Parts: sequence; structure tokens; C-alpha cells
Amino acid sequence: MTETTSFAPGRVEILGNHTDYNGGVVLSAALQIGITAIARRLPASQVQLSSEGIEGVETLNRSTGLARSGKWIDYPLGVAEMLARAGAEPGGFSIHFSSTLPHGAGLSSSAALEVATAVALMRLYPFDLARMDVARLCRRAENEFVGVNCGLLDQASSVFGKKDHLVFLDCRSETVDAIPLPPHLGLLIINSGVKHALTGGEYNERREQCFEAARLMQVPALRDASTAQLDSTPMPDLVKRRARHITGENERVFEAIEALRQGTPEALGALMTASHRSSIENFENSTPELDLLVSLATSQPGCLGARLSGGGFGGSIVALVEKEKSQQIQQNVVEEYNARAEATATALLCEAADGAIPA
Repeated sequence: MTETTSFAPGRVEILGNHTDYNGGVVLSAALQIGITAIARRLPASQVQLSSEGIEGVETLNRSTGLARSGKWIDYPLGVAEMLARAGAEPGGFSIHFSSTLPHGAGLSSSAALEVATAVALMRLYPFDLARMDVARLCRRAENEFVGVNCGLLDQASSVFGKKDHLVFLDCRSETVDAIPLPPHLGLLIINSGVKHALTGGEYNERREQCFEAARLMQVPALRDASTAQLDSTPMPDLVKRRARHITGENERVFEAIEALRQGTPEALGALMTASHRSSIENFENSTPELDLLVSLATSQPGCLGARLSGGGFGGSIVALVEKEKSQQIQQNVVEEYNARAEATATALLCEAADGAIPA
């Protein structure tokens, strides 16, 4: 094969906020929007990378070694390097990328870029990996090459997505399951217009508070504790509140799975709203703009629930909505928000879609 095209979807987190580094569980969805990679073979060690909307072509020589540049090309280069380490043929290639993901909405464009690259190169120079191994390889590219200490959620969601299903990821066992979502429901993603303001210090502080709670409870991680156990363990109030968000999120994920399997998606919506309330009261990773969007969305007929999605401190919310009412919900929320907030919201109705690698 001398030319191939691959597509990897973006993702949105539905439940399981900040549970990944606590060995917990997450519900997400792959989306119908994402990144397309058009790849061609090139001679020997030649590498050319380009992207729609970015001027010029990045040209490199693999024989001199691939090094981190601090630019967007580090993501596909990292994947190429990890594939070579895994035994794939390190041939020359060109890839041109294009994206349908809205900029700055927190829909994991970096993971989609990695997965699209991996699938394209594995087709261009045939190399076989199990789906979870592709997700792990892409995470490794981001951890070891790009230098971002991310978990597996984004890559696994992009790989394992399934139409009209949510992706259930167990971050400890690194296993995935598909949970059916009724096809009449959509995911309305509303960007607050406020960029993520999460600093390394705040993120690391919350990680340490979670680890401290686990230490005080004498468990390996908060995944191993229930909210009831937490409430009966003496510890500083702030540490307990941070931990309550994590134990509650894990419990909400399992409750949501049961509700969806029982055919009661309304319960998922209520759990999403409860998750956002915990972000306000316990983890303190929301913002006034996100709170306003959630309040406006959940007051609309046809909205089952809403919450911030991702790390918080800005970015987007996700609302579970009836598709037939989604346009009116979107219009009402955006108009009211733009009139009241010192920011401009943008919205996009998404569906739970297939991942990059079919089952």
C-alpha cells in the first residue's frame, strides 16, 4: 500500500472526573467529529507532516533520529517513534491532517491526532497490534515523547468508540466495555469561551490531596474506598472533600451503567448533574461560567442533565439531551449565556460514534 486514509474521533467525558490517576472508572463517548490523516509512503527515512490551517510542510529525516520540537508535529512523530520501537518498519512517510474538531473545546484533539497517525502508519507499513495496545502506544507517545503525563482515557475512547454506545474504561485493569446509549439522545457540547485555566500547581495539588486521602484510609488508591468509608475516616476537611469527589464519581459511573442497562437514561442525566455539583462543592474545579451553562441547560425541557467535561477550570460542558429538542436547547442556552456572561459560548450537537478501529 502506497497511500491510505484514516480517521480518529475526538471524545467527550461523560462521568468519572479526575478518577483516572486514582485507579478509577470513566464513561466517555467517541464523537462523529475528529481528525483525518492522509498518508503516503516516501523513500527511506523521509518524513513530511502538514496540517490544514497551518502554513508550510515540516520535513525531517528519520535516519538522524526523531527529536521533540515543542510543536504540534511531536504528536505524530512520537507515534512513529513508538511504532518503530515496537517493531514496525521505520519507513518514510508523508501525512496531511485535517480536523472537524472545534478549537479549544476540550474534545481531545491530541489523542485523535495520535490515533489517526497510528492507524495510518500501521496500514501504510502493515503492522498488527490489538486495539488496546494501539491506545497504550499512543499514550506512551504522549508520555515519553511529547512529555505530557496523560492517562489512557482519551486514546482508548478514540480507538474503542461505538455508535450509540458509551465507552466504559477501567483505568486500573485497562479494560473497556461498550454501554448502550438510546439513539434518541445526543450530547450537546457547549464551550464556555473561557480557556482552561488549570495550572500545573492546582492539578498536582489535587492529585496529592487524593493520594493523601488514600494514605489516611490505608488503601492503595481511592478506587478502593467507598464514600461511606471515607466519611467515617478522620482527615482534614479539604482533603476529605477532594476525595469525596473521586469516590462519588466512581460510584456514579457504576450507577449510570446500571441505569443505562435497565433502560432508564434519565438517571444518567441526574448523575451528570450531581457530578457537576460535586465539582463545585468538593473538587472546586468549576468556574462561574461553567456553572451558568449547567444551570441554563438543565432548566431546558428535553435536557436530562449536564456537567463540566474534562479537567475543569474553564472549557466546556456536556449536556445529555433529546435530539428532537436539541436545537431549541442550544439556541436558548447560548443566547442567555452570551447575554449574561462576559464570554461567548459556542455549541455543537454530537453523537456517540464509532472509534478509529472497528471491533
